This record gives sequence, structure tokens and C-alpha cells, in this order.
Amino acid sequence: MRKLAVEQAVGETLCHDMTAILENGFKGVRFSRGHVIREEDIEVLRDMGKRHVFVWEPQADEVHEDDAAAALVDALIGEGIARSAPTEGKIGLSALYDGLFLMNKPALRGINSVGDYTVACRNGNTPVKAGDKLGGARIVPLVTKRSTVEQAAAIAGENAPVLSVLPYKPLKTAVIITGNEVYEGRIKDRFEPVLRAKLPAYGAQIIDVTKCPDELPRLLESIRGYLDQGAELLLMTGGMSVDPDDLTPTAIKASGAELIMQGVPMQPGNMLTLAYHGKAAIVGVPGASLHAKVTSLDVFLPLIFAGVRVKREDIAALGDGGLCLNCPQCVFPVCSFGSALGR
Repeated sequence: MRKLAVEQAVGETLCHDMTAILENGFKGVRFSRGHVIREEDIEVLRDMGKRHVFVWEPQADEVHEDDAAAALVDALIGEGIARSAPTEGKIGLSALYDGLFLMNKPALRGINSVGDYTVACRNGNTPVKAGDKLGGARIVPLVTKRSTVEQAAAIAGENAPVLSVLPYKPLKTAVIITGNEVYEGRIKDRFEPVLRAKLPAYGAQIIDVTKCPDELPRLLESIRGYLDQGAELLLMTGGMSVDPDDLTPTAIKASGAELIMQGVPMQPGNMLTLAYHGKAAIVGVPGASLHAKVTSLDVFLPLIFAGVRVKREDIAALGDGGLCLNCPQCVFPVCSFGSALGR
């Protein structure tokens, strides 16, 4: 890269995009990388406040900003992510389809620690829609050392994919509604409408919804029956507190499932229970789902439908950002609620 006075640059090739802000409101690229400077460009450049320009002289140990950004993105992204063309050393990333935006947070921190590179993203491990903006990768200087590109790309490659979007799987889902008062028809169940409103976003195949009394043998019979039918997700409502006659967590444990956590550090939705029976997930739905628009359930459902097996340490991390602020206008999942979940 070589610096020349604009009058001496005629016939030379620009090594970067040049942005202009004009009186008519235009703001954008006035001259693109690769443009060969002409005599008539000199006055335009002066009007842009330019007295010098930088022209491209390739060096063996240097990489142009656009090429450096592209090299990193090649190693950075996995399935489900579209990329824009590089411009001014920047590449935008967006979702190709609905799914879970997955991020390797330690690897991303490592890449941003290399120097020259910056990768900025929305919260990772959150649901996204097709076309949603996910982030952008940018190289700060016009050129960077080849060794810098190789170092950043190596971190990305060793942790590939650092960024990806996992599609939702149409899980066979059964709902078990517990409670003597509901089973006997004394009160109307309110959980089923809530769940039926949430599940279509993930393409769930609801194979059955049943009501069950607060009797351990009947609960176990329902759980095992649906597992035998090939259910991949069991949602159980009611009986989730710690009263002696609240049997849902007891039934989940007695079914032979591996209990991951009973109670999560999130509000609303503290009383969520998560377990796995083989590959099938069993979720005790928190009672808060009846009155709160967003609860812990809305954080866990995208993970489960994307096929992510949640671990105990993942849940423990949710205390950071686990409090819903009940904003007047809810923007979940573009907020802090559940944002600490990560790999």
C-alpha cells in the first residue's frame, strides 16, 4: 500500500472503498476498491476532503482488508448462515432459516483478542428467524499481516463452527397435564392453550395431550407409555412445586430418566424441571407459564428442538441474565433474559 497525492494518483488503483457524505443526503461508497483513478476524479476527491489516496502495492506478508475479512468468515461460520459480499473490510452475517443461533463464546473471545479483527454478534444460543441479522466481521486496518489472518483463522478452525444456525427438528411431542382438580373436571386446564400457542414455532408434532390424576402409578404409566410410542419430548404440567403432594418431579425421576435439574436460576420460571430418558427430553413446565408471556420454558424450548442436550453447568450459568425485567414492550429473545447460556 502506497500513499500518493491525488494529483499524482491518476492511473493508479485504489486499494480500498472510499465513502462520501454529500450535501444531497447521499452516504455510501463513492469509489470502490479496484477503481482506477482518472483525471476527472481529482476534483471529486478534493470535494470529499481528500488530499491523498492509498493505492495498492501487494506485499507478500500483507492481506487486503476485504480478503482478510473473507478468510476469517470462511473459517468462522457453519450451517445456516448467509454472508454478504465484503465491503470496506466488513462482512455481514444473517440467518438462512428459523432455528437456534449457536455460538462458541470462548472461541469468539479468542478471535477478538488477536488484534485487527473484530467480530460483533447478537446474543448467542438464542432463537432467530430467517433473514435475521446475526452479526458482522470486520478488519480494522486497510491491510493486515498474513500471520494475523492465519492466527484468527486457526482459532476459528480449531473450534469450528464458531457460529451456526441449527434448524428445529419436528419432535414428536406429548403433553401430560396433571392435577386432580383438572382430571376431575373441577377447574378448566389453562396449560394446553399456552403450549399449543408456543409449539408451532418449532414445528412440533403433538402426538397426544392427556390429563392425569396426582397418582404416582398413573403418572409413571403415562410417561412410559409415551416413551414407548416414540415421543421425543414430554411436557408435564402441574405439580411442580415442593409440596409433598406435588408428584410430577418424583414421577420424572422414578421413570428412570436422568434428572439434569429441578429448579433453574431464572425468574419467572424457577420451577422448571429438565430430564432426559435416552434421547427424549422430559420437561416439567413451570407454573409461571400461565401468567407470564416469557419464562424459562421459552429459553429451553429452542435448545431442545434444535437438538442441543442441555447440561447442568449450562443451567447454572443462567443466573447471569436470568431475571426477566418485564419490559413494557417485550423484545425477547433480543434481550438479556437467558443470554448467559452457552458452550
